[in-house]
This record gives sequence, structure tokens and C-alpha cells, in this order.
Amino acid sequence: MSTTKQIYLDNASTTAVRPEVLDAMLPYFTQEFGNPSSIYPLGQRASDAVAAARATIAELIGAKPREVYFTSGGSEADNWAIKGFARANAAKGRHLITSAVEHHAVLHTCEALEREGFEVTYLPVDAGGRVSPADFEAAIRPDTTLASVMFANNEIGTLQPIAELAKIAHEHGVAFHTDAVQAFGHEPIDVDALGIDMMSASAHKLYGPKGVGLLYVRRGVKLDNLIDGGQQERGHRATTENVPGIVGFAKAAELAFAEREAEHARQESIRDHAIERISAEIPHARLNGSHEHRLANNVNFSFEFIEGEGMLLQLAARGICVSSGSACTSGSLDPSHVLLAIGLPHEIAHGSLRMTLGRDTTLEDVDFAIDSLKTTLANLRAMSPLYEDYKQGRVESIIDNEKKQK
Repeated sequence: MSTTKQIYLDNASTTAVRPEVLDAMLPYFTQEFGNPSSIYPLGQRASDAVAAARATIAELIGAKPREVYFTSGGSEADNWAIKGFARANAAKGRHLITSAVEHHAVLHTCEALEREGFEVTYLPVDAGGRVSPADFEAAIRPDTTLASVMFANNEIGTLQPIAELAKIAHEHGVAFHTDAVQAFGHEPIDVDALGIDMMSASAHKLYGPKGVGLLYVRRGVKLDNLIDGGQQERGHRATTENVPGIVGFAKAAELAFAEREAEHARQESIRDHAIERISAEIPHARLNGSHEHRLANNVNFSFEFIEGEGMLLQLAARGICVSSGSACTSGSLDPSHVLLAIGLPHEIAHGSLRMTLGRDTTLEDVDFAIDSLKTTLANLRAMSPLYEDYKQGRVESIIDNEKKQK
């Protein structure tokens, strides 16, 4: 049996269910197992639990309970928002706007709509990963019906100017959806104050269970159903409700929103410590994403003269759980579309590392990870022909040249 200590720094991928959340869920697996659509007391108690969870989450985001729909996760919510809105409003126009750095749940959904004859504009981003409001407004056409821009990027942690983008969209009669999977429970969210018409979120990013998410839909926004069948979710999403998951989601959200400010400050301090150490102690390293507009828990760097896969494997052998980007594309050998969109060449994008902190992450954990990272990179570069070429002056450092130009 391995005695290697595990340090989990991949909280953007998923999180452990909190004990309080599990305790809230357990009764609905056993004695309170009823179907919420049943009329007898066992079923009605399940229905009441779903209604209470809906009310809890609605209050947290400044919504009405009838505007919150439960889904199987963030990907379904993104699909439903974009496909459902585009199809329901196709008579008004068939043009959509999104960004080049969206999660694949949005990008692939937009590509699917293009195969149905819709047109999509994929906005570029700046070097920090942010959408320009001016570019956003310039992309709006008379036939634009919907814009979808993520709240926070899952790979580089960049926060988008959501309120400003939503305001511009509404000035032109365009509905605004945001994928808030990474931001929900971590950033302040008031759907009315921000002007959000639709919003996706997922429980397992904030210490809730996997397999449950939500779609907020502002009253009056028209969507086609994505899943037809029974009358669940007021006739808009068929399938028997995941009662334990929904109860767990509400409990996780309640805890996350209550602790958000204190935990944000704690993680931000550790994040900045990690960024400062890596920048100062590891040569040929580049911070990816905006430093000013960034999730408190996100550290993303690219390193020259190494392959990312070898870096992740060596760190895993030391008990350190990190990633190179989105968990949904971890099996792909292609470089991150997000890193390419912010201007990184392929050879540097391949050497990326994402560390995402959690409520159990300590400063000591991060220091151990960085010490291990320094050793790992030294080992990999010692075996790298390209690094040898650099030392011999045959090639230059792209990252170092970039820093000199700033």
C-alpha cells in the first residue's frame, strides 16, 4: 500500500461531498425514498424537499423559485439554455454570440446548432482571456437572439465582465446566458443585479453531489424543452427528480454562499502566494489568465521545454492531484483551446499546469506542491533535447522574450 500523502489541487474538476451535505441527502436514499410525483404522503414529502431546495437556491441568487429548474449537471443546463432558446426563438433570428474560450458544453452545443442552420459568432479574447465589450457589441446583428459568455473560465480562472455584457445585450434586445459552473458559490451572484436571463450551475463544483445542476431561466424567457416526457419541473424537463441530489445541491449552495467571503479571502491569499513563488523560483514560466480578474482558487501556468503529460505523471507519483486544463478533455492530446485562444503557441500550451484550491487546501500543501513541481521540471528539462538546445544558444525562450517585450 502506498504511503504517499495525497494533496488534492484539482477542485475545478470536482470536489468531495461535504459531511453536512451527505447527512442532508441520506434520508432521501432510504426512508424518504418517495417519487415526488406521487400523491401519497411519502411522495409528497419528497416533493416538499425538492420545493424547499428550489426556494433555498432561488433566494441565494435573487431569483424566484419558479425560475429555477434542476438538471443533471452544468452540461445539460448549457445545452438546454442554448438549444432551447435558439429553437424557440428561431423565427426572430438565427444568430448567436459566444466566446472562443467557453467550456465545450457551450462550444459543441453551438456547433450542433450550426449544423441546424444557425449562425454563431465566436468572439476572440485578449491575452488575459477576457471578452471585449466593444467587440461584443460590434458582433450583434439584427438577427441576433442570444449571447452566451461564461462567468469564469474553468481553465485559466478569468472572470468576464458579465454585468456590462448583459447590459449591452439587453440594449439590443438580445437575451443573455452565462455558464456559471465555476463561479457559483465562489463569486457573488445576483441574477437581477447582473442582468442575467439564464444561468447554468453544477453541484459538484461546490462540495455537492455529482449528477445534479440547475438552469435559472428568467420569467418570460421562452425555451423549447430539451427532454420530453412527464410533467416534472412544471412540464419543462421530464424525468423523475433526483431528490437526494437536489437536496444535497441546496445544502452545498447554502453552505458555500454563507462561507463565500471568508473562504474567498483565504484562497486568494494562498493563490497569490503560489503565483509569486512560481514566478520567482521557476524559470521559463508564464501565468495564464488575468491576474486582476481571476477566481480566488485558480493558478494556471505554462512551462517551456517540457511536456505536460510527463509533468502531471511525475506530480501524481508524488501524490499531487493537478490537471493541465478542463477535466472534460483530459484524455485529449490536443492543446487547450483556451490557451490557444489567448495566444500561446502549441509548444507552450502543451506544457500547462492548473492548480485549483479548495476549502481544505493549506499553504503547506501548496508549498509542497511547488517544491515538487520545481524538482519535476528540473528532471524533465534535464532530459529535454530542446532545453539542451536552449542552453547551447541554438533556440530562444519564447516566454522570456515575451516578458522582455512587456
